[in-house]
Amino acid sequence: MENLKNRTIGSFVAQDYRTAAVFSKYKIDFCCKGNRTVDEVCEKQNINSETLLQSIQEVVQSENNGSIDFNSWPLDLLADYIEKTHHRYVEDKTQTLLPFLDKLCKVHGAHHPELFKINELFIGCAAELSQHMKKEELILFPFIKRMVKAKDSDGLLSQPSFGSVSNPIAMMMHEHDNEGERFREIANLTDNYTPPADACTTYRVTFAMLKEFEEDLHKHIHLENNILFPKAVILEKDFVEVAQ
Repeated sequence: MENLKNRTIGSFVAQDYRTAAVFSKYKIDFCCKGNRTVDEVCEKQNINSETLLQSIQEVVQSENNGSIDFNSWPLDLLADYIEKTHHRYVEDKTQTLLPFLDKLCKVHGAHHPELFKINELFIGCAAELSQHMKKEELILFPFIKRMVKAKDSDGLLSQPSFGSVSNPIAMMMHEHDNEGERFREIANLTDNYTPPADACTTYRVTFAMLKEFEEDLHKHIHLENNILFPKAVILEKDFVEVAQ
C-alpha cells in the first residue's frame, strides 16, 4: 500500500466517487484540498493511513449484485439480505448525502436554486424511508420469517394483528410508489444527475451518489415488489388452505 499513500485524495474520488464517503467519514476535505496525498493528510490529522487505505480498497473492490438468482432464495434469507444490504445502504448513504446537499445549497444555491428543492425532496426521502424500513424490520419481515419457519417445521402460525400479510404489503408498495415518484422529480431537477459546468468536486460527487442511490432503490424495490411480497402472499395462502 506504500505507493497508494502518495496518491492524492482527489485522484481517488475522481476514479471512484464512492470513496468520497470514506473521506467524509474521516473528515477529510476531498474537494478544495483534494491535491493532498494520503500520507500527508493522515499525518496532519493523526489518522492511521493503513486503516484509511483499507477502507478505500474495500469500497473500490466492492461490486454491485451480478446475476444472482434471488428468485430461488428462501424468503427468510431474502428478507435478511434486503435488510442487511439495501436497508443498511440507505442508512449509510443518507448520512453522507444529507450534509453534502446542505453544503451545496449554501455554496451554490444562489446560482442553482433547484438545489433547495432537491435537498427538500431528499430530506423527505430519508425520513420516509427510515420509517418505512423500520415497519418492514419490526412487523412485516418477522412475520414472513415466522411463516417460513412454520412451513419448514409443519408448525402452526398464529394470526397477526394486521390480519392478512397483504395488508402491510399493500402499504409498503404504496410507499415504494411514493419514493419512486420523489426520485423521478429529483432526476428531472438534476437533468438525470448531470452536474452543471461550474460544478465543484462535491457537486459532482453528490449527483453521482444520488444516481447510485436511485439505482440501489430500484433494486431494493424490485426484490420486494416482484419477489418477496408475491411469494409471501402465496405462502400465507398455503396456511389458510390447511386451516380450511
